[in-house]
Amino acid sequence: MNNLNTILAIAYRDFTKFRQDRGRILATFIFPIVFVGILGSSLQSNLSQAAGLNFLIFTFTGVIGQTLFQSTASGLISLIQDRETDFAQEMFVSPVSRYSIIIGKILGESSVAMVQGTGVLLFGFIMGIHLSFSELLAIFPAALVICLLGGSFGLLVLSNLSEQRSANQIFPFIIFPQFFLAGVFSPIKNLPIYLSILSKISPMTYAVDLIRGVYYLGKPEYSRVVLSSPLTNLLIIALMFTAFLFIGTYLFVRNERNR
Repeated sequence: MNNLNTILAIAYRDFTKFRQDRGRILATFIFPIVFVGILGSSLQSNLSQAAGLNFLIFTFTGVIGQTLFQSTASGLISLIQDRETDFAQEMFVSPVSRYSIIIGKILGESSVAMVQGTGVLLFGFIMGIHLSFSELLAIFPAALVICLLGGSFGLLVLSNLSEQRSANQIFPFIIFPQFFLAGVFSPIKNLPIYLSILSKISPMTYAVDLIRGVYYLGKPEYSRVVLSSPLTNLLIIALMFTAFLFIGTYLFVRNERNR
């Protein structure tokens, strides 16, 4: 019960910080406009006829997966902010499980990412992309799974970084290439071997493919845009999440003890 209270308290703290951050809230609505509204519409106008694919919907589903993954992953930078203010050290000397603290941070940033994902869905509705109730029900658990993967990946990346400035410089360098390797904006069924390998080791690939697998399930375009079945993606995500969580927590706690 003590660990559960810790998880909920830390998660609520992170969500409260988001509600007070007007810049981040504004970005929640700006990025869908750029990625879906401008880029998706441009691809739809120029490539859809030749490819026989609705690129607006293709980009929309990719941006949902990318937003959920990236938001949760980058939100873990708050661990470094807490470290710089010694808040993290105070948490880690408390008599609770280290994993409870980390899971609380991931759940807090996941709740933030879900709000941002809702922003993408609302903008998609404005653009004329209407999801059925059953599609929304299927997307919700997939979205939560993606958030957990993004949080564990962010933990792994940030566990060895000691300054927020370093994190802000390195993190975009790690995240941005995954936009293309994961096929957020364009199909990646046929890639050169070296790009195919990079795509397969990119965690965002499985986040985007899971959302697309859920959305396109039973639709004619399924085999053209989905790389692996949702079940396969879930299995790979579960393995990645477990590995990232254990290794990232170990490294972060070790570095806190060595400060």
